[in-house]
Amino acid sequence: MNPEARIIRTLTLRLIPFLILLYLVAFIDRSAVGFAKLHMNADIGISDMAYGFGAGLFFIGYFIFEVPSNLLLERYGARRWFARILITWGAITVGMALVQGAYSFYAMRFLLGAAEAGFFPGVLYYITRWYPVRHRGKVLGFFILSQPIALMITGPLAGALLGMNGIAGLAGWQWLFIVIGVPAILLAWPTLRILPDTPKDARWLSEPDRQWLLAELDRDRKEYGQTEHTNPLRALTDRRVLLLALLYLPSTLSTYGLGLWLPTLVHQFGGSDLTTGFISAVPYIFGVIGLLIVPRSSDRMNDRYGHLTVLYILGSAGLFLSAWLGAPLLQLMALCLTAFSLFSVTAIFWVLPGRILTGASAAAGIALINSFGNLGGYIGPFGIGALKEYTGTLSSGLYFLSAVMISGVLLTWIVYNQLERKSAAARPTALEQAS
Repeated sequence: MNPEARIIRTLTLRLIPFLILLYLVAFIDRSAVGFAKLHMNADIGISDMAYGFGAGLFFIGYFIFEVPSNLLLERYGARRWFARILITWGAITVGMALVQGAYSFYAMRFLLGAAEAGFFPGVLYYITRWYPVRHRGKVLGFFILSQPIALMITGPLAGALLGMNGIAGLAGWQWLFIVIGVPAILLAWPTLRILPDTPKDARWLSEPDRQWLLAELDRDRKEYGQTEHTNPLRALTDRRVLLLALLYLPSTLSTYGLGLWLPTLVHQFGGSDLTTGFISAVPYIFGVIGLLIVPRSSDRMNDRYGHLTVLYILGSAGLFLSAWLGAPLLQLMALCLTAFSLFSVTAIFWVLPGRILTGASAAAGIALINSFGNLGGYIGPFGIGALKEYTGTLSSGLYFLSAVMISGVLLTWIVYNQLERKSAAARPTALEQAS
């Protein structure tokens, strides 16, 4: 094994499995509300529109506090800040078991978003401090595996926990929030012990390996012309950052819109809560397959925009067919195509910000992109809830998401032309070859 491959393998084995575990818990926490809805709505007396509004409020809290959270991470270090995030979001998730009506549901979802703000973009920034650009697509693909794996786990787990209805006088959906919230709190101490803040703090790296890694990261800064503003808040008005934030929106809107309503869609196929949980996990198996294949292809071809274009088209087709087809099996197959595309889009997209920013500017810029993109996490669930209440069917919401994914194709070409054409002229990508 050559030295570069050995060092990257060491980093990946030391850092990525634990980061996957942390985000696995985070994603289970945020997505379980879709299963709680199956019984919670009737118990606390909220409508589909109120559920969609409350589910989306998570992302408003996330949006408001994300940039400050990432800047504080830069100040206090990743391990301390991640531990703080774990404790607060775990406690609030457990507190979701106490909601009594629409307003308490709204408040807790907003607070959960505020508590978790900065974790995902914080990890993305953390990865830029450890990996050269040429390795980030594959590594981000590994990390984002936690999303579909979490959703695969959430279905059967939630189905089983909903079956605990009546134990100790609690409803099944209350047990769901309690059981999934506790692991986040328990993981705070291992986080403090395991994660080093920077390569300089990693005792398991030899000095020659550390120096090689720092030199490669410095070479990336020069090769890509990465920017580090004197005042990192200037990244918030950087035109390139704003364009990337716009490009990210269709992906998050579709991912969360579908994810938070998928249990309801699958429940319409018929069957018990446990059956719904297992069937809901199937599309995410294809999300895992996409993350194992597509980011590697993107790294190998040094192409991001061509891959994004194809994935947005496939995702749009999957959403359209899931609404148009009548047979449950065919609908499920279409949703598998959608999941394959959506998660791969996320991994490939997040290579782009780290090519233009570094240091505290990267922390601020990545946080802004993610917070703006996660407004889609509000628009998606609320939009589908409103359309379902107005039309009486989920199909209208799926057609809406299909149109959103097509807009992603247009935005990909706009961002490519605005940011990449000059630098890409020297090294043609698959997008240019196809045009």
